[in-house]
Amino acid sequence: MRAHQVRSMTPDQLDDELIKLKKEQFNLRFQAASGQLENTARVRQIRRDIARIQTIARQQPVAAQGEPMTETKPKVKAKAKTAKAEPKAKPKAKTKAKAKAKAKG
Repeated sequence: MRAHQVRSMTPDQLDDELIKLKKEQFNLRFQAASGQLENTARVRQIRRDIARIQTIARQQPVAAQGEPMTETKPKVKAKAKTAKAEPKAKPKAKTKAKAKAKAKG
């Protein structure tokens, strides 16, 4: 199903199509579990069609209100200043034996 086909549907038609696709998805899951599924690509196609219908159904009320359908970036909140953590402890000094062993090789 193409996006332009979905956009031309009424909200009632979209609901009916969504119910039909969800029933088909349910049946395909049973077929896959029992090993009877022949066309495995259909599962992916149904899943994407469901997502496409849900996306367009969500966009249509926005378009009906006359608002632009452009995506806006979410506002990023400024990070609150927090008290600085205590500085990390300095590493312990190397012992003379370790320093000699490291120097030798």
